[in-house]
Amino acid sequence: MKLKTLVIAVLLILAGVGLLLWLVAAGFLGREVGMGTHSTVPVPVEEVALRAQRQQAVWPERAETARETPEQVDSQILFGDFHVHTTLSGDAASMSMALLGGEGSRPPAAACDFARYCSSLDFWSINDHAEQLSSRIWRETLDAVRSCNAVNADPQYPDTVAFLGFEWSQMGDSAKNHYGHRNVIFASTDDDKIPARPIASRSPETIKFGGLPRALRALNFLLTGERNTLDLSRYFEEVSAARANVCADGVPVRDLPADCLEEAATPAELFAKLDDWGYDSLVIPHGTTWGNYTPPDSSWEKQLGAIGHDPARQTLVEVYSGHGTGEVYRPWLAVEATGDGSVVCPQPTADYLPSCWQAGEIIRRRCLTEGESEDECEARAVRTRELYVERGIAGHLVVPDAQVEDWLDAGQCKDCFLPAFNYRPLGSLQYMLALSGFDGDKPPRRFRFGVIGSSDNHSARPGTGYKEINRQQMTDSVGMIKGWFNRPGPTTGPSIPDPVDITLLDIVDRAERDRINSFFSTGGLVAVHAAGRTRDDIWDAVKRKQVYGTSGDRILLWFDAEHEGKHYAMGSELLGKESPRFSVKAVGAFEQLPGCPESGRLGLGTDRLQALCLNECYNPSEKRKLIERLEVIKITPQAEPGEPVANLIQDPWLVHECPADQLGCSFSFTDPEYSTGARDAVYYVRAIQATSDAINGDNLRCEFDDEGQCIAVNPCHGNAALTEYEDDCLAPVNERAWSSPIFVDYKAGG
Repeated sequence: MKLKTLVIAVLLILAGVGLLLWLVAAGFLGREVGMGTHSTVPVPVEEVALRAQRQQAVWPERAETARETPEQVDSQILFGDFHVHTTLSGDAASMSMALLGGEGSRPPAAACDFARYCSSLDFWSINDHAEQLSSRIWRETLDAVRSCNAVNADPQYPDTVAFLGFEWSQMGDSAKNHYGHRNVIFASTDDDKIPARPIASRSPETIKFGGLPRALRALNFLLTGERNTLDLSRYFEEVSAARANVCADGVPVRDLPADCLEEAATPAELFAKLDDWGYDSLVIPHGTTWGNYTPPDSSWEKQLGAIGHDPARQTLVEVYSGHGTGEVYRPWLAVEATGDGSVVCPQPTADYLPSCWQAGEIIRRRCLTEGESEDECEARAVRTRELYVERGIAGHLVVPDAQVEDWLDAGQCKDCFLPAFNYRPLGSLQYMLALSGFDGDKPPRRFRFGVIGSSDNHSARPGTGYKEINRQQMTDSVGMIKGWFNRPGPTTGPSIPDPVDITLLDIVDRAERDRINSFFSTGGLVAVHAAGRTRDDIWDAVKRKQVYGTSGDRILLWFDAEHEGKHYAMGSELLGKESPRFSVKAVGAFEQLPGCPESGRLGLGTDRLQALCLNECYNPSEKRKLIERLEVIKITPQAEPGEPVANLIQDPWLVHECPADQLGCSFSFTDPEYSTGARDAVYYVRAIQATSDAINGDNLRCEFDDEGQCIAVNPCHGNAALTEYEDDCLAPVNERAWSSPIFVDYKAGG
C-alpha cells in the first residue's frame, strides 16, 4: 500500500511539474513584453557641445568655411548606429536566455539609455525583425522612440536622436530566391508619416528564424528558474498568433486591417509597399557577404534590376558591422559554375580553402584511419564534395560530428580586415560598384551606394565599438554557460558523409554556431557630415549620401572633389572630361579613459550603469590615435556586358603614408589616367588607423606552416566551457573608416 501511495505521489508530482512546464512554454505565466523604462535625465548641453569643439580643433579652417558656405561644406561630423536590435527580435530574445549566457530582457528603453549614456551616440535607429513584430509591439516601439527623443534638453541641439525602423530579413535556399537582409528607416516619428505595420519577408525559413521551441523554453526554466523565460514564452506566442493573421495580397496598404502581418516576398514588393505608403524612408542592405545564410553561388548581379534595387530609396549599403566586413572583392568562389549551369567544388589555392574541399579531406582522413584503401577514401572524398555543393549553405552538415578545429580556415577570406564568416565576394561593396546593367541604348544601370557602418547588436546596445572589452556582452557571441553543458571533445566521427536532405530551417538552427563566434566583433558606426544636430539635419545628410562608415572608432574623415569651380562632397556624382581634384583628410579617434563620465552616473545611477554599460562608457581622453595611411580605391564600372570585374578594381590605387601627427593626415590628388581612359570611374577612401587590439582581431587564430597555410586553429568559442568569458580574444588590427564614393562619369567635351 505504501509503495502504491508513493508511486501515485511521484506521478502526481511529475504531472504537476509537466503541467507547470507546459504553462511556462505556452506563455500563460508570462507578462506581455513591454518597452521598459529609460532615464529622463538629459546629457548636459555643455558636454554635447564639446564634441563639436573637439572636431573644430583639428581643422579650424574647415569650421570657418562651413560657417561661410554651409551649402558647400557641412560643419560637423555626427556618429550613429543604423542597425540595432532589442529583445523584441526573435533571435535577440533567444540569445537573452540564461542558458545561453544571456542577460535577460533588453527592450527599447535599454537601447535609448545605452546610446545616450554608454556609447554617447549622436543618433541611432531601432531595427527589430519585422517577421517577429506584432502590431502591438510596432505601435509601442514607436512610442518608445518618441519617449527617448523627448528626453533631450534642447530639441534644436539634442544629445541623441532616435529613428524608427525595422529589418526586412529575407533569405532563400538558393541563389535564385535569395535577396538578403535590409534595414528600413523612417525620417519621421509622426503618426501621419509612419506605416501602420512593419513589412516582413515571406520566405518560410526566415519567418521561423529566431523562434524558440517550446521544449527549449521549458528546459531553460527548468535549469535556471529564470523569470525572463516566462515573458519570452508569452512573446513568442504573441508572435506566433500574429503570424496567423497575414495580410491579403493585392490590397492597397491603407485598406488592410491595422493588426494584420504585412509581407513582401522580394525587394521589389518591399519597395512597392513603401511607395504605396508614400513616407520618406531609406532601405539599407547589409550582410551582403555573410556566408552563414547566403547561398554559395549568390551574386548581387541579379539584384541590379528592378526586382532587387530602387535607386531612390536604396541609396546606402552597410559595409561593416559586428558580423564582419563586406568591402573587398576576391576572385575565388565557394563553388564554381560549369558550362551546363551546374556548380562544382573548386580546387584550393594559396589564398582560399573551399569548405566543400575541406569536407572531403575530413572524410578522407577518417577513412584512412579506418584502414580503407587510398582509392576508396578518394572516392568518399569526391562524393562528400558533391554532397556539400548540392546542399549549399547546409553543406557542412554532410560531415557527421565535425568539430570547429576540423575545418581549419575553410571558407574564409584570409587577407581581409575582420571579414564576414564564410565570405561571399560576389556580395562585396567593390563588386557592387563595379557592376553595370545594360538595356540597349539606355545608360547603364549601376549601384551608386553611399557607405555606412553599424553594429547589428542584439542586446540593445547601439554603438558598442567604443572599447574593445566584454566580448560576451559587447558582441553577439553566444554559447552555453559554463556548468550547464560541455561540448563533447573532438571525435573521429563516421567516414561516410550523411546524404539526408537538410532544410534551410535546419541550418539556421544548427549552423556552425561555435565557429562563427570567432567572427563576431564590436560594431561599426555610421558617420554623417551634417549642418546641425537635429533629426532633419541628420536625415538631409544621409539622403545626400554625405556619410561614411567606421569599424567602431570615431575616426574623422573628409573626402571632397573640386571640379570646374564647384565643390562635391563624398557621395556626390559629377560629369566631366577632366579629372577632378580630390582632397582627403582623416584624424584618428580619441584614446579612451577607463570608466564613465560623470553624466553617465547621474543619468543612470550606479546599478544600471553597471548592468547596461558594464561601468565602461565612451570616455575620450585628450589624446588621439594616429592615422597610419590613406588609401584610395579606384573602380571603373563595366563598360560592356561580361567585362571581368577583377580587372576593374584597383585596390589600392593610391597610398599616402601619414606622419605621426595628432592633428591627422591630409593630401590631394588627381587622376591623370581618367581622361585617357575615357570611361566612368568611382573613387573612395580608406583611412587606416595605427594598430590597436580588437576582439576577435585574429578570428580563428590560425597556426601556420612554412608556406603560410593554416594547419591548426584556436577558435574563440561562445561556449564558456571552452573559451572563458573573461577571454576577449584580443589581437592587433588597424581600425579604419570607409568614405562614401565620389562617382565621376565621363563625358567627352563636357
